[in-house]
Amino acid sequence: MSDYVAKATAFNGQVRALALVATDMVAEACRRQDTWPTASAALGRAMMGGTLMAAMLKGEEKLTVRVEGNGPIGQILIDAHANGTTRGTVTHPHVSPELNSAGKLDVARVVGTEGTLSVAKDIGMKEPFTGSVPLVSGEIGDDFTYYFANSEQTPSSVGVGVLINPNETVLAAGGFVIQLMPGATETTISEIEKRLGSIPPVSKLVEAGMPPEEMLQALLGDENVKILETKPIVFECTCSKERIGNAIISLGPEEIKAMIEEDEEAETTCHFCNEVYTFNKTELKELLLEA
Repeated sequence: MSDYVAKATAFNGQVRALALVATDMVAEACRRQDTWPTASAALGRAMMGGTLMAAMLKGEEKLTVRVEGNGPIGQILIDAHANGTTRGTVTHPHVSPELNSAGKLDVARVVGTEGTLSVAKDIGMKEPFTGSVPLVSGEIGDDFTYYFANSEQTPSSVGVGVLINPNETVLAAGGFVIQLMPGATETTISEIEKRLGSIPPVSKLVEAGMPPEEMLQALLGDENVKILETKPIVFECTCSKERIGNAIISLGPEEIKAMIEEDEEAETTCHFCNEVYTFNKTELKELLLEA
């Protein structure tokens, strides 16, 4: 199944909902980051949370999510765009402790239960809109739920899940967000709570081959959901040799001269996609002229 997000309304406009399948997107990010299983789950959950949030934006709008807990994985950094492209990175990809008491990957342990989740939205204003909340569990889904409720004042339920193969690759990844609109009735809220309490984990739904539209129907009831649109999502990094060159120019002439004299070349690696960019002596001299 290809990766995509589906947007919908439900209960005659009382609810906004989105669901996605992101197995390939998460797998590519984890391959490039060389993450171990629990780090893969943490990175994947954060990427899907960011992708779901970005799907609510328009045009060229984008956002950056930072999960900064006190666990060994360090910072999780996500860039997600309204056009469906997302990239992500973790500070320490090689962490994967023993399974938790429920026999599952212990995401909270690697992320940490103390710290912050912050979101900076670039919606074309002079300054980005930034919101931040303390981590409530380190499980990522709960933390996005808390962010929506407290930073954006929108009662929400966020579910994100990643299943890992025995060979430590990504088997399935998916997620959803359900948001109550003003005027949602107690009957509607009770119906949603009942359904959320009985549905299998979202990653299991993806493993079973359930597409986003059917996820929303399972979460909210076939008769209650109105699908508005679907959009492909993909891992994509915005780095390029030109961008890296501009970054070198910004270091200034003295720094570039030192590169030429001491090393006769410069090499840098993008921390999102691990693409390596090399500038030879001739290219550095061209950058020096521009600087």
